[in-house]
Amino acid sequence: MKPYYEHAGITIYQGDCREVLSELPPIDAVISDPPYGIHFDTDYRKFTSGLDVKRNVHKPVYGDDEPFDPSPWLRFRSVVLWGANIYSSRLPRGSWLVWDKRFSNGSAFLADAEAAWMNSGYGIHLLSVTQQGFIRPEPIEHPTQKPVAVMRWCIEKARPKGIILDPYMGSGTTLVAAKHLGHTAIGIEIEEEYCEIAARRLSQEVLPFDRSKQKGH
Repeated sequence: MKPYYEHAGITIYQGDCREVLSELPPIDAVISDPPYGIHFDTDYRKFTSGLDVKRNVHKPVYGDDEPFDPSPWLRFRSVVLWGANIYSSRLPRGSWLVWDKRFSNGSAFLADAEAAWMNSGYGIHLLSVTQQGFIRPEPIEHPTQKPVAVMRWCIEKARPKGIILDPYMGSGTTLVAAKHLGHTAIGIEIEEEYCEIAARRLSQEVLPFDRSKQKGH
């Protein structure tokens, strides 16, 4: 299968992850923010929310009544799945990452926190929006886009020894974080628009300058 983008250990494939997976090399870690409460409309080639029931009156719109099934991803050594509180009854015991997004005067229309499940260790790990880098300096180009610092933190906690996979790549934040950390990573995204955004972000990304590696400074 021909990659949509490939450079310096980072690869993007456009397509349905269920079809692309069989073409991939062995994966060590899955770090992703899976879609839930939505359905990919093959007629319109876009995701639709469970409330958008009148776009096509001849077919039902699924999503909210079809919870995300995490079972295919549980066989990997390291797994971090965002939105896991929505389908927690389908997950075995593990540890939880809670991203506290409250900052100053919060908006009544935004969630105070987001949760992710991790298959290594136990207990709860708290990420605060006030930690350095967790407030987005970059533009938001996807409805559920995470700050790069959040996904970088997840990768560091997962400690992958091989290839990282994000099967629901979106705008590519997991891949950008993997690039920062020098990991090999693969992203899969069904919508070409987001593949293009991710490829552009990766092409424009400038790695942080590490002064500690410069002698005499």
